[in-house]
Amino acid sequence: MSVIQPEVPLDDDDVLVTRARAGDLEAYDLLVARHTASAYRTAVLLGAGSDSEDVIQEAFVKGYRKLSRYRGDSSFRSWLLAIVANETRNLHRSRSRRDGLVLRAAAANPASEIAEDGAVGAVLAGERRAALVEALRQLPVRDREVIVCRFLLDLSEEETVATLGWPRGTVKSRTSRALAKLRGLLDREGVRRG
Repeated sequence: MSVIQPEVPLDDDDVLVTRARAGDLEAYDLLVARHTASAYRTAVLLGAGSDSEDVIQEAFVKGYRKLSRYRGDSSFRSWLLAIVANETRNLHRSRSRRDGLVLRAAAANPASEIAEDGAVGAVLAGERRAALVEALRQLPVRDREVIVCRFLLDLSEEETVATLGWPRGTVKSRTSRALAKLRGLLDREGVRRG
């Protein structure tokens, strides 16, 4: 008589991480499949542009290699997006030209995956999309990063702290200042609607 093993919930990242740490490659494949879209959006929105696929591939490889370092202090998604953000920063450094890279892919291709995403599509809808992209480009890099994380990727404050590696107070103050700057730029362009 065989013993029936209870089904392990595959919708729980912590379960998949535990299995992946034990050498279960299928579990890590499920994590990759689950988080590829948000990792890709993160890379694109943080400025990886046409190199986004390379960035996320490298992030997933590094994530697998460093899986033993994941402590569970934040969600696996936040931890992974922090790796994606770091890989994107590495890309910026290797290119040695930061200006104009954030959202280049979205501006160049309005029918991109980003525009199709419901949450981002709603924010970047219609004629306001181009003005928002232009206003975001005018913000300093750190302001762009916090706006992208909090509002375009819809990360919580805690996830933004983990993704950017900044203290909570910095995320709060930078978000407030960046939103004020963005509002000012959009008001100047006559784009914002009350």
